[in-house]
Amino acid sequence: MSEDAVTYDAAHIEVLEGLEAVRRRPGMYVGSSGQRGLHEMVHLVVERALDEVLAGRATTVDVTLLPGGGVRVADDGPGIPFEAAGGAAGSGLESLLTLLHTGRRPFGRRSVTASRFALGPSVTNALSGRLRAEVYREGLRWAQDYERGVAVAPPAPHGPTTRTGTSITFRPDDRVFGTARCSFDTLAERFRELAFLNREVNLSLTDLREAGATRSVRYRFPGGLRDLVAVLTERNAETAGPGIMAFEQEVPRMAGTVEVAMAWSGASGGLVRSYANSSPTPEGGVHVAGFLDGVSEAVGAFARERRLPVPEEPDSGAGRIGARLTAVVSVKLDRPEFRGATGSTLGGPDVRDGVREAVRRHIGAWLREHPEPLTALLTGARPVADGQSPAASG
Repeated sequence: MSEDAVTYDAAHIEVLEGLEAVRRRPGMYVGSSGQRGLHEMVHLVVERALDEVLAGRATTVDVTLLPGGGVRVADDGPGIPFEAAGGAAGSGLESLLTLLHTGRRPFGRRSVTASRFALGPSVTNALSGRLRAEVYREGLRWAQDYERGVAVAPPAPHGPTTRTGTSITFRPDDRVFGTARCSFDTLAERFRELAFLNREVNLSLTDLREAGATRSVRYRFPGGLRDLVAVLTERNAETAGPGIMAFEQEVPRMAGTVEVAMAWSGASGGLVRSYANSSPTPEGGVHVAGFLDGVSEAVGAFARERRLPVPEEPDSGAGRIGARLTAVVSVKLDRPEFRGATGSTLGGPDVRDGVREAVRRHIGAWLREHPEPLTALLTGARPVADGQSPAASG
């Protein structure tokens, strides 16, 4: 081996500054240079707008898929300020669009995690052939254009306006993404999920890409997870007893909140969905373990109190309990501890106990008022539907 082949010094290290690293390695920032990466770009801009809604500064977020592959994300908040952010050079708008992580609180409970990486709109700017930011603030409409992450000119006023808010329109760079296109259905499914998880959210998606074939949906679910469980169980005509149990509680020991909605069904097909800070946790984690602990303790206490078969005992029908439970568990934490690069599992030493205690208490209270569904499942009887007498159910 030659001396040149083994020489390695500072001259061999390439330093990438600013957003150039994003353009050189897009997969590290948005997951892929295909459709999945396009969706991540959309979510990175949507997150900022949804944070405005959750902070009480905006009421609606509208996403539009435009002809030619562009995407517009608009909100009716106060508009992004132009003042320098945190001592950074340039305006607040420019910091948001050119510095990684700018504008995103570190996964705080009042921030929506729509994307996988939560790096902020600067990544979307870096991977866009063109991006235009329009800000409606204090009676003026301002605009600034970018090309591949670089500002064409400083923000400039473009006349008076009576509205407020921010609109970011971008066209993904075809040098990076080729002919890939956003999927209306995939985006709509995630937006719908976000609206269930955040009852304040009023979010629309409109597709204008095909002439004469406009599609549009709007999502707002004031009932939160209760509405989601209602959708998950709507095909099951045998939802047991009074229907859905739901609660939301602040849990100081885990520095966050837990929201749960669940229903026992007369038919099999158990399902537990889980989320942390609005992000799906398909591999579960401590919040799911705490939920199951709480259910087990509440059911066991209920069974012993009524002298019914206790689930831990053989042949008690414990399998029927889990197989007939549809539930959604969502925690929102100030400092979530995600495991793995994709955040598919939640950790945290205090979350499990915090969720367990909240679930045990709320389910226990609910069962004292509505004993029929669980009694039927523990004894193997057919559940009593609303309006039926026990005799009629047999």
